[in-house]
Amino acid sequence: MMIKKGTTDLKAFDFAAGEIILIDKPLNWTSFDVVAKVRKLVNVAKVGHAGTLDPMATGLLIICTGKKTKEVLSFQDLDKTYTGTILLGKKSKSMDLETDLVGSFDVSSIKDEEIFAARDKFVGKIQQVPPIYSAIKFKGKSLYNFARKGKSVKLEPREVAVYMFEILSIKKPNIDFRIKCSKGTYIRSIANDIGDTIGCGAVLSALRRTAIGDYNVHDALTMEEFKYLAQQPQLSNKLELETSVQ
Repeated sequence: MMIKKGTTDLKAFDFAAGEIILIDKPLNWTSFDVVAKVRKLVNVAKVGHAGTLDPMATGLLIICTGKKTKEVLSFQDLDKTYTGTILLGKKSKSMDLETDLVGSFDVSSIKDEEIFAARDKFVGKIQQVPPIYSAIKFKGKSLYNFARKGKSVKLEPREVAVYMFEILSIKKPNIDFRIKCSKGTYIRSIANDIGDTIGCGAVLSALRRTAIGDYNVHDALTMEEFKYLAQQPQLSNKLELETSVQ
């Protein structure tokens, strides 16, 4: 049993024993913000997520509680599906809108055929250098720490797989897309590399994770919906009783 859209109450669930929750992460929340909020609402110490979403991304986040946190790795290994928008003609250190945009390339002369040709280079197994603005560990620290201090780090490319990369619309300077990829794939890097391939620069301006394996964001609860369920009297009384027993 999983907590998702359509769940009407939480009294039958045991968060300490372990539950899985599908959450639609809001814009400007970190993945840890969601974990911290869920932990507070269900009053259980062990809460984790199965794959980070950047603050500027929205969409499916799988939350595990209690003993179910042992299953996080199995969810992380699943393929991911995203929709998003690439902004042509700009660059940034973070490869998205988190840091200042630089450059102003005139993209009006870029043909659609050039965009499709660039896209085709990033389908299948590809070598990808992750963005320095990421949670990847380097010498025991997240790359974010080095990036924010202005320190350069030489990163080796990693093999990832892109199974599907569909261009949904081209309204320059914006490209709307849908992509399905393996774990560890950075969509920001793909946006940046497409811009470099075309020769105009590009950043990721919007991203939404729509699926993790067979789990879909359409089945996910918003944070407000989960908060409402968690604050119903039945669960609140149950959690208070369990806390007093402990």
